[in-house]
This record gives sequence, structure tokens and C-alpha cells, in this order.
Amino acid sequence: MKTISVKELSYSYSNDIALRAINFETSASGVIGILGPNGAGKSTLFKLLNGLLQVQEGTIAIDGQDISKQLLEIKSKIGYLSDSNPLYDEMYVREYLLWLSRMRSLSPLAVDLAIEKTGLQTMAHKPIHELSKGYRQRVGLAAALIHDPEILILDEPTTGLDPNQLEDIRQLIVNLGKDKLILLSTHIMQEVEAMCDRVLIISKGTIVADQKLKEMLKNQQQIVVVEFDYRVEEAFLSRLDKVVKVENTEGYTYEITFGTETDMRSTVFDFAHDNNLKILQLRQKNLSLEAQFKTLTAS
Repeated sequence: MKTISVKELSYSYSNDIALRAINFETSASGVIGILGPNGAGKSTLFKLLNGLLQVQEGTIAIDGQDISKQLLEIKSKIGYLSDSNPLYDEMYVREYLLWLSRMRSLSPLAVDLAIEKTGLQTMAHKPIHELSKGYRQRVGLAAALIHDPEILILDEPTTGLDPNQLEDIRQLIVNLGKDKLILLSTHIMQEVEAMCDRVLIISKGTIVADQKLKEMLKNQQQIVVVEFDYRVEEAFLSRLDKVVKVENTEGYTYEITFGTETDMRSTVFDFAHDNNLKILQLRQKNLSLEAQFKTLTAS
């Protein structure tokens, strides 16, 4: 089972209210994005779900077990990667993971599996302090995965990564979400579109939206940003299917607005191929999702 039930959950730091009577439930594998601006209450929620903070008001149940009464049993079902990803830099990767496995009374096979799942085979015998940010995140994920939990809680796992590292970690998380339930904290819209099946938006400690990502994007516009190696007439690009607007923003760069939630990058790619154009950059941004986020989290 991979169920989480949060009911009327509230939490305060002295007189500062972090969460206000929030409610949500999960019942399957996949990646759920927990969005919100800084200070919205995302990290507080994750610490409560992981038992690092005690519930003050309301309830949290994991697979039907009350976290206030059965924390040790629940801990075995959850893997947690905090936003700071604390590691012992002086230790070697395998050494660190073996130490964690002994703490949990696991066999060395658990270490091998965690290393394999996170693609750390070539780094297993290196000291952690020599690793790049991307590989350090992989070590943090391996530590969270080592006991094969049903649920993963990842607090801003892609912060500070370069584009190549970012893509690797995103794909890793998507793959893990095929058979695990993942709660992913972020405030970056591209993260949501790349990884998430469902979205919860938190603002000022309150859940202001809870929807499947497909529903949030349904019947909305998108913008494809493309840079060619040669100037193209805007009227020519306007003939593409479902185009609402074309704007030449700079040099050979164009923003093409499509009236559909379907990813239209392949259409633009085919256009370039058919017209012997080289694409220097091609990316998608969904202004509608950004607009929803801004509206729902506005002060």
C-alpha cells in the first residue's frame, strides 16, 4: 500500500502559523508535486510526514497507521531527502551507504541495489567530498532508498543542479515514481511539468489547489521558444497547426503560442527539418500553469 491521509493538519512555531488545517489523501504510486513559494509551509509538511516534527493539531496516517502512535513502523515505509541533503563528506560513497545499512540492520545487498538504482556504480569508491552536486544528490537519494520504502519524500531535490545534472535527476525520479509514491517539493513550474502526475499548491500554510496535472493544463495555451540559425517570416510560422500568436523576440528567436496543452515541440522540429533550418534551442513553457500558481499564491 502507498496511502497517506492528512486531516485538519495545523502546525505553529510559537505565534507563527506554518500550516492551517490542511487535508489531502493519496492512494497510488506516482509523483505528486507540492508547490508553493518560499515560506509557504512545504518543508514543515514534509518534516511532519517524516516524523521529524510532532503533530500538534489534526492527524497523519500512513497506510492506515497514525504517525503519532506508530512512528517507528511508519519510518520503515518512508525515505526522506531533505533540502540540505546532509552527508558525511569524509566518507566514501559505499562506506557511507554500508554504514546506513548497518544502522537499519540491512544486508550489503541493499547497498548494491541502491547504488544501481541511482546510477552510482562509477562513484561508489570515491569520497563524498569529491562528488559534484548532481552525484551528491544521487547519494542522498540512495540513502533515502536503501531500505526500499514505499514512499519517498523529496524536498527540493534539484536545487543547484546544472542542466545535465537536472535532466538526470528528473529522469531518475520519474523512473522511481513508477512503483513508489513520491512527494516532491518545488516552486519551479518546469519541475512540475517534467515529473509530476498531480499537483498540490500551498500558500500561507493552506492548500489552495489539488488537481491532476493534466486537468490543470487542459485547454490551456503553451509557448514554444525556438531559435533557428536563420530568420523566418512570422507569417510562415503562423501557418503551423493550432498557432495563436508568433513573436520574434530577439535575433532568430521566436515565441510561438499554441492554443493546446499538447506538447508542440515536435511540430516545430518537423517544420525546421522540412525547411532545412537548424534549431539552436527549443523549449516549452506553460504560461497558464505559471499564471495559476501566481494567482493562487499572490499575497
